[in-house]
Formats: sequence, C-alpha cells, structure tokens
Amino acid sequence: MIRDDDAPPTAQDTLTARDKGLPDRAVGLSTREFLATGPRLDEFWTPLIALDDAAMTANVATMASWCAERGFDLMPHGKTTMAPALWKRQTDAGALGITLATMGQVRTGRDLGLSSIMLANAAVDPRSLAWLAGQLADPGFRFVSWADSVATVEAMEHGLREAGAPRPVDVCVELGAAGGRTGARSQAEAVAVAERVAASPVLRLAGVSGYEGSLGHDRSPAALAAVTAYLRAQLELHTALAPLYDDGELYVTAGGSAYFDLVADVWEDAARDERTHFTLRSGAYIVHDDGFYRGISPFDEGAAGPGSPRFVNAMHGYARVVSTPEPGLALVDGGKRDFPYDEGLPIPRAWRVDAAEPWRPLDGHLSATNDQHSYLRTEQPLPIGAVVRLGLSHPCTAFDKWRILPVVESAESDLVVDLVRTWF
Repeated sequence: MIRDDDAPPTAQDTLTARDKGLPDRAVGLSTREFLATGPRLDEFWTPLIALDDAAMTANVATMASWCAERGFDLMPHGKTTMAPALWKRQTDAGALGITLATMGQVRTGRDLGLSSIMLANAAVDPRSLAWLAGQLADPGFRFVSWADSVATVEAMEHGLREAGAPRPVDVCVELGAAGGRTGARSQAEAVAVAERVAASPVLRLAGVSGYEGSLGHDRSPAALAAVTAYLRAQLELHTALAPLYDDGELYVTAGGSAYFDLVADVWEDAARDERTHFTLRSGAYIVHDDGFYRGISPFDEGAAGPGSPRFVNAMHGYARVVSTPEPGLALVDGGKRDFPYDEGLPIPRAWRVDAAEPWRPLDGHLSATNDQHSYLRTEQPLPIGAVVRLGLSHPCTAFDKWRILPVVESAESDLVVDLVRTWF
C-alpha cells in the first residue's frame, strides 16, 4: 500500500511545456491550480490519451469486491501504469500491495511511498540487492520476490550477505511450464529451489508463484486447458512444500488480466489457512481496453452476462486529421509514439469537428501506423482538423508513452478532473 504520509506527488507539480498534450495555459501552474479552472478535454492538444474517472472507479470496485467475496488477496501489477495515483486507488480499495517487474521499478515505488511490494521477477544484481538490504531496515516494508533456480538463490545470497541485510528476504519459488516464460520447468526442480531457499540464512521460503498468461493468447479450449493444468501443478507444488514452510506468512500467487477466472476456479478447492495469501496480480483491469482484453477478459462488458461482474473501457485515444491525400484515406497526427500497437492497432470509434458537436460514429480502420501518423481508411469524408476518438488495445504499452494523462469525469463528460502522472 501507499503510506499516508507519501501521497502521490502530483497535486503540487508545476506543469511545463514539456508535458505532452497540455493546453498552453496550463504551463507554469500546479496541477491543483490548473484543475481548479475547470479544464475541458477539447483544450488539450492532439495526439492524446485520456482516462475515464467513473469507469476506473467502477473497475476498481468490481475487482476488489470479486476478490473479497472469494477470500483472495490482490496485488495489482503496477508496471501497467507506473502511476502512483492509480496504485493508491487500488490499495485504498483493499489491495494488499502492488506488484512490480524490475528492481528499478521497486526503487521507484518505494520513493513514491509503497510499503508493500511483490517483485514478479528474480533479484540478482548485487547493486539492487545492496539497495534492498538498506530498505529492509524498515520493519514496515513488505517485500516478496521470486526465484526459479538454485543459481538465482545463490546470487541473492551473495548480494544480501555482502550488504549485511538486517532480515531475510521472502522468496516464492516460481513454477514455469514448457513454452512459457521464466519458472522451474518441473516439480522436482522447483522443490530443489525451495530446499535451497529454506536452508538460506538470508532468505525465507514464502510460497509459490508463477504466470499463466504466457501459456495462452485466447480463450480456445487448448489455451484454457493449458492454463488450468499449469495452475493445478502450482497448487500441487504448494502442497509438496508444506514440510519446508515455517509458521510465517505464505503466498500462492498467479493471475494476469486474462485468465484470473480460471485461477479462481482452481483455487476454489485449495486448502486454505489464515497465514496463506492466495494473491492475484491482475493489473490492466483498472482501465481495461477496447482490443486485446476486450476479447479475452472474462469480465469484458460485452461478454459478461446479466448481473455478472464487468469491466468498462476507461481509456481512449484522440488524434486529428492532418491530411486527406486520396479518396478513402485520412492521416491523423498520432502514431506509435502516442498509442499502443503491439496487441492490435487503435480502432476508430467516432469523430467530430467542434467540441460543441456530438460525437458521430466512424466506420473505418487503421491500416498502419508510423511514429507520428496513422493511416485511417474510411469512406466517410473527414475534414482537415476533425478529431477522431480511438479505442485502444493493451494498457501496458499505452501508459509508458505519456508523462501526464488527463482524466475526464465520465464517458458523458469532458470535464477534466485529474492529471495522472506516470513514472517509467
């Protein structure tokens, strides 16, 4: 969670001309001063990504209540946004802490006030381990990392011993699968890693971990079967490690943003005790999307049945028509530097010329993107200067392109109520 005395450093920041997309009149003001003027989204320069406050609030509440009903903990993956203001929304809703992916992100998170962090990775760099040893002097700092080999354990031991770590580091043994990402490739290998961790004076065996998302990219029967089999193997490993555990806190952790429902199904029959945190790490749910997660998330607003939990897309792109060089083609002023494109190109949804006009539906598609242009194929005649609203796919590669993202009140309002700052 984020310590109360370390609120996200945004409200007093001075806005500058280096902050992409901001209205010129914002330059020199603090965020608080600018927001007090009641800015509207149409004041911002294109290209732009904007977030929806009402949708994010609903998404956070949906995930928090769903986890609470099942007795699961949540440590959302903060590398999705690297935005302390959004992390705080998640921890205020009950998240146990924030997951991060690199020791550099961990250091950033600590500097921004995080007191509970899971590193979904191995820490083996002696420089970062020396820094971590210093952080462990804070008894209120919860830190958990992963290891998938004896060599990883030995590297951690060396770095922590050299730095004089004041207390052991909690380590989860990471189980992998053939064709997956990191993780021990067999139960026997994972048990050997666990035995080595348990024998270490500077490490503490704290459970099992892993990432099922690399085993599937859709909801085909084959992908669902592979993910389910992996999750069951992870629980089997947790049971096998019982003789090695001490009586402290433990973690069983999995769950990206695509298959967390399968994780819940497998965990439903697991033996539970008060010391074990069954912890999901889903992170993209806070904004969802209009592409990859729309197609694979069990809580997409289009897929969810009546009365079932649902996420709402809370991020949109905006770009302006700058050229119509031939019939059926319009070039807009946003491209790879501005919008995510690794899990599908942006999707044209609507257009308008003036903020006083309603948005009009837009038929068409993007056929390609350059650094600062996108090729919009449409038979609708779009005038130069028209603004196009875009659906975006994959929040993990949307936030890293922006230092500041405006937040509008809701889908029905263009009143800007916040500026979210990222720290990539």
